[in-house]
Amino acid sequence: MESRDLEGKVALVTGAAQGLGFGIARELAQRGSKVLVTDLQLIKAKEECRNLQDRGMNVVAMHLDVTESGKVTDFFLGLERLDILVNNAGVGQKVSSISDLPDSEWHRVLDATLTSCFYCCRAAAKVMEKQETGVIVNVSSINGQNPAALVGAYNAAKSGVISLTRTLALELAPYNVRVNAVCPGPVYTDFNKSNMAQRCETLGITEEEMIERVRSAIPLGRWGEPEDIARGVAFLCSPDAGWITGEIMRVSGGMEGVAATPPKRSRE
Repeated sequence: MESRDLEGKVALVTGAAQGLGFGIARELAQRGSKVLVTDLQLIKAKEECRNLQDRGMNVVAMHLDVTESGKVTDFFLGLERLDILVNNAGVGQKVSSISDLPDSEWHRVLDATLTSCFYCCRAAAKVMEKQETGVIVNVSSINGQNPAALVGAYNAAKSGVISLTRTLALELAPYNVRVNAVCPGPVYTDFNKSNMAQRCETLGITEEEMIERVRSAIPLGRWGEPEDIARGVAFLCSPDAGWITGEIMRVSGGMEGVAATPPKRSRE
């Protein structure tokens, strides 16, 4: 029996045209929310929304560049109501040791993954303080809790999301606004495929070998699916989580992080 525990809520999901973001948007819509599916890829978002609309779900595709402070502020000012915000937007990092990491890559990852989350949290907080109700769920990563080698900027960004979540949970508690985060483990979306390809090259193994290496490191024995993460997010948005705020929930099949040390490189 399908749960309708979010019936009548208005939810906004960033970076929702594909992958985890789309899975989260679909789950919230299935549970009764009107979902604003925001992304830079408006055409793709519209295509995916049409598929959900054909199944009776209340979803609307909207363009939003979360890296632009003024545009984020204006977008949220235009909302009459906002019950749920899920900050999912972000980018992966090009695999590189910190000693070789360019300024441009550091700023690209931090801007799109951490600063964008701050912009949206700040704008949503103003709306939700006035309403004296609301829920924010930020998507971090197991990398934010246990950093992996060769993605230092991504690790720092996702760790920052955790700190931002806990700070905002304290500040918004007097307004009955809850703020939590989820830390997904490995999910084989397009986002992860690019990173996997680079790691395969670094380690000198095939993609199939990498996929199996990761799978065997997950206690529950399988890669995650977008639905696994989406259900965790939906729980935190639901009335069942009404006394939960400032929590960081790992959804990873039991995997805590990737501790592999990369091989020594030639510095000739």
